[in-house]
Amino acid sequence: MARRTLPLLALLGLLAGLLVVGTTGRSEAADHEQCRPDGLHRTPGVTAPYCQIYDSEGREKMRTARRVIGYFTSWRTGKNGQPAYLANNIPWDKLTHINYAFAHVDGGNKISVGGAGADNPATGMEWPGVPGAEMDPALPYKGHFNLLNKFKKKHPDVKTLVSVGGWAETGGYLDDSGKRVDSGGFYSMTTNADNSVNTAGINTFADSVVEFLRTYGFNGVDIDYEYPTSMKDAGNPLDWSLANGRRGSLMRGYVELMKTLREKLDAASAADGRYYMLTVAAPSSGYLLRGMEHFQVFQYLDYINLMTYDLHGAWNEFVGPNAALYDDGKDAELIRWNYYNTPQYGGLGYLNTDWSVHYFRGGVQAGRINIGLPYYTRGWRNVNGGTNGLWGKSVGNTANCPQGLTSCGDGARGIDNIWHDLEKGKEVGAGSNPMWHAKNLEKGIPGSYLKAYGLDPEKDPEDKLTGSYTRHYDNTLVAPWLWNNDKKVFLSTEDEQSVAAKAKYVVDKGLGGVMFWELAGDYAWDDSRKEYGMGTTLTSAFHDAFKSASPYGASRSNQKTPAEALDVRFELTGFALGDSNYPISPKLRITNKSQTTLPGGTEIQFDYPTAAPNNMVQQSGWSLSVIRSDHTGPNVGGIKGDFHRVSLKFPSWQTLAPGQTAEVQLTYYLPISGPANYTLSFGGKTYASTQDQGRGVGGPNPTSSSSSSTTTTTTTTTTTTTTTTTPPVCNAPAWDRAKAYNGGETVSHKGRKWRAKWWTQGDEPGTTGQWGVWSDAGAC
Repeated sequence: MARRTLPLLALLGLLAGLLVVGTTGRSEAADHEQCRPDGLHRTPGVTAPYCQIYDSEGREKMRTARRVIGYFTSWRTGKNGQPAYLANNIPWDKLTHINYAFAHVDGGNKISVGGAGADNPATGMEWPGVPGAEMDPALPYKGHFNLLNKFKKKHPDVKTLVSVGGWAETGGYLDDSGKRVDSGGFYSMTTNADNSVNTAGINTFADSVVEFLRTYGFNGVDIDYEYPTSMKDAGNPLDWSLANGRRGSLMRGYVELMKTLREKLDAASAADGRYYMLTVAAPSSGYLLRGMEHFQVFQYLDYINLMTYDLHGAWNEFVGPNAALYDDGKDAELIRWNYYNTPQYGGLGYLNTDWSVHYFRGGVQAGRINIGLPYYTRGWRNVNGGTNGLWGKSVGNTANCPQGLTSCGDGARGIDNIWHDLEKGKEVGAGSNPMWHAKNLEKGIPGSYLKAYGLDPEKDPEDKLTGSYTRHYDNTLVAPWLWNNDKKVFLSTEDEQSVAAKAKYVVDKGLGGVMFWELAGDYAWDDSRKEYGMGTTLTSAFHDAFKSASPYGASRSNQKTPAEALDVRFELTGFALGDSNYPISPKLRITNKSQTTLPGGTEIQFDYPTAAPNNMVQQSGWSLSVIRSDHTGPNVGGIKGDFHRVSLKFPSWQTLAPGQTAEVQLTYYLPISGPANYTLSFGGKTYASTQDQGRGVGGPNPTSSSSSSTTTTTTTTTTTTTTTTTPPVCNAPAWDRAKAYNGGETVSHKGRKWRAKWWTQGDEPGTTGQWGVWSDAGAC
């Protein structure tokens, strides 16, 4: 992988870039700035060739108005007797992007797809005699990478990205023999054992990614890190022993990783004249996102693929849809924890696609969000209760639970689980099947392929087709499923009806498109075999729905952004770890890097997503109010708007000179992304923040202004200090050990003012720590 010459694709891209620049009479930087997507990071000193893939509105140039992204996996080679799915099987004319899964982080913190050799599916394998799978002799490698580039020559408008990580290879990797190596993967590459960020590992990895893309002709890299969250025991149980000890720095390492990748890819893009993309596969569950701070990596990403699936599965007993579009107010898992009846949550069910879309909309425009769909099933057996199994219960035997779990659901097995994983030679019950097998079950067709997947209907009753699989569909959830009443088996599916509804949702919401896992799960009728097999039915439906769709949403804000901006930075800091992070109470750190003093009474406004209720409060004696809400109340059938707009005002005694920092403690109850779309108003004028990286935003820093209309010019300082202006004397009642206090009530104690975050009695202010019940509101 240490080639020093640019491959043919990179040279062609460089030539195209030179031709574009040469035929315009304008500055290259100005040309490309007009194509930069709203909110995308500008790498200092680098002019990335944005116009190569983005238009003058910052929208990606594609064959359809919305993205159709398919994951293509390395392991369906046909070498194990199972049906192969190779690059020649990909519906190239229906896709806009292909993600190759997976590369991994090797023991030296570099991207890798394994060693050189004829058995390496990425770079070494061949498929003699398979029509369409002949190698391109012009390329110095074979395998999937050869075929991907061969077909890209015929379909140059399809972008390919290499996806790194995944469930099995986030915290380690599978070696050439298939044995897992517990190397630490993303966890140790981004963080050290002392919970500091591993900048050396990150730089090594990012440099290797640049070289990898140049060597194998990919258009970018997709990071599938599962998961940089502070929630204990999240991600693959095989990773817990290492990941749990580093939870405090995982998100910081993730941010540094994305920033480093973005800047090194931009530098390579400028040098090669070929824009390299950076994307991520992001979790969609509110539980995981609660431990990912405020997902502060949006600015570095071309787009986000939401893993809006695996929202319910046999890892627990709650029988529900794999990838519901909406909440129905009946989610059994949320009911079990009395979630809907807890007022602070506003009834916002968070295990559905629509909730996830609105969470991410808080930090990025709609067009950089792609929803995920599973081309596979999830399912349980021995289901009790529910309506045709939906929202029923299935409790598994502890001995059959996946590694790391002490309780689980009773996952479907045998003929209801042909895409099964094995752990220590035993089948993992999960109800995992390609959609083409689910269609055969629905039609009562046993399938000619069962033995290729290790099933023997003649010997094992679980492998035999018994009972009937009846299709059901819930219009509120937008979720189909199969129910076998004889076996009490529930299999969550996707089909033409749900895909049509989700395609319409993408168009109506202005989203960027769809991503699906994985291409080999799609179906078509095989008339020669009289059964369903691998096909393109669902992928074609998305392509056809997006062909004539309107352009996607390209603006982060739903309101006009001020043309002038101040360099004032906003950062949420001080998140508690895991289950201690409730309610969510970070500090909003405001740093004035402009040349202007912000006077007392300055009003800051920002948006946060309607995926959280409109009950944000502050705990620091400032003035905070939610001045507009695009949605309130439960989200049954969908959230109706994108943002809550917040007004936060400096106290009259608070000023912020250049170089100074102030902090305000916030409290909210469901995770938020962003906040975004900041404005600052004082002296009769409103400014944007340069931090939002807005398109068309600029202008000089104004001179300082105060409420008394005096104007003073200040100079920039590199010293950052915290303001120490003394607040007015407080008149809060003295703390009483015997009294119960509700959240929001204030007391005075030992010369300071304190505000309760939640109900408390007997907890002395000043003794509960940073994450305890009492928030320090300043001196009295």
